[in-house]
Amino acid sequence: MENFDRQAHWEKIYDTKALTDVSWYQPVPETSLAYFRELEVPASARIMDAGGGDSFLADHLLDLGYNNLSVLDISSKAIDRAKERLGEKTGQVHWIVSDIAAFDPQQTYDVWHDRAVFHFLTEEHEIRRYVTILSKALEPGGILILGTFSEKGPLKCSGIPIRQHSENSFEQYFGAHFEKIACRLVDHPTPFDTVQNFIFCSFRRKAN
Repeated sequence: MENFDRQAHWEKIYDTKALTDVSWYQPVPETSLAYFRELEVPASARIMDAGGGDSFLADHLLDLGYNNLSVLDISSKAIDRAKERLGEKTGQVHWIVSDIAAFDPQQTYDVWHDRAVFHFLTEEHEIRRYVTILSKALEPGGILILGTFSEKGPLKCSGIPIRQHSENSFEQYFGAHFEKIACRLVDHPTPFDTVQNFIFCSFRRKAN
């Protein structure tokens, strides 16, 4: 998308739409939390929620005792909304404002969670950059939890094109550095009485 200002687009979305007026609204991120349980992620794990914005995952993880959380989003307004909601707990989270495709991680993580950021990367060079970032940021043996629109899901989100994914495409992009653990298809009901089909997969970072 030539000359598209991705950050300005998302700042406008979060400036003009209420929390319950966006399609990704999910008061309980059940699929993501299920992966944390199934993979027995310890409370001390260093966790990155990429594109977390004002989602509720950080709220639930803090309530479960996780104490080393980072949340990254391209929109400062999204992060400001999450900080306001969390109140006194906001200091327990490391907040990062950055385009994921330009992110330069300053530490490593044990878990990298991404619900619906990766599918906004439609250009091959950005996808390769994302994989490079992950390979640098995630510790060997670390966990990747990744969710995108599936091949049965929408072709756009918030008015801009996305790239649908499948188990095969995930393995194509991540297989060199990550070992697949488990995948599932999930229907996400939006606040507008529609359903979006997601694919979620978990991976373990290889030692190479």
